[in-house]
Amino acid sequence: MLLDAIFLLERDPLLAVVTLITFTVCLVIAITVHEASHALAATTLGDHTARNQGRLSLNPKVHLDPLGAALIMFAGFGWGKPTPVNPARLRLQGPSGMAVVSLAGPVSNIVTAIVFAVPLRAGVVDTRVLGFSSLGDLTHLPAYVLVSLVFWNLLLAAFNLLPIAPLDGFKFLLGILPPGAARNVAQLEQYGPGILVLIIMLDYMLPGPGILASLLGPVLNVLSFAVLGRDLL
Repeated sequence: MLLDAIFLLERDPLLAVVTLITFTVCLVIAITVHEASHALAATTLGDHTARNQGRLSLNPKVHLDPLGAALIMFAGFGWGKPTPVNPARLRLQGPSGMAVVSLAGPVSNIVTAIVFAVPLRAGVVDTRVLGFSSLGDLTHLPAYVLVSLVFWNLLLAAFNLLPIAPLDGFKFLLGILPPGAARNVAQLEQYGPGILVLIIMLDYMLPGPGILASLLGPVLNVLSFAVLGRDLL
């Protein structure tokens, strides 16, 4: 993201700054909604750990992770500070409770995208702007901001639905699998972060669309057609 802004900076400094600010603010909003929803779900189910640590809030400061925030600027993706959850305190015991808490994050991003898509679907603003692109004209700024909000929320939802630890999709998978299968899959959790980092590194090193794009593209397209009525990529 920073590199895109630098290239645009040579042609139009104002558009570069607006593009970078829009990308950053929209992704921060998406991450904040995501993590706050985990905290809300856990609190609703009886675990007040996140609430006691100030995480039941829409204040971005309590949800941003330093490394994840830095990657927002440099790589165009990032993550928030994991929301603390004590499964033993959830009214839904075992993997089922964690599955509900985990699913709350992606679902909240999809709901947020639906809300911001309302003026776009209603034709109030131009919808020809793509989600993952630089702003081409300041006259398109309202549509660009709305499309970016939809895009980043759907992208964060799709990313977290991947069944790879420590993403939400992995914990949700454990919650819906039969107990025996869940125990076997849970043994892979320790390798999840390494696998995720390796995939990200390979995507930057190898030519082509990349592994993540291949995994996320179909999911994002389905979500974008459902929410916005068109492809965002």
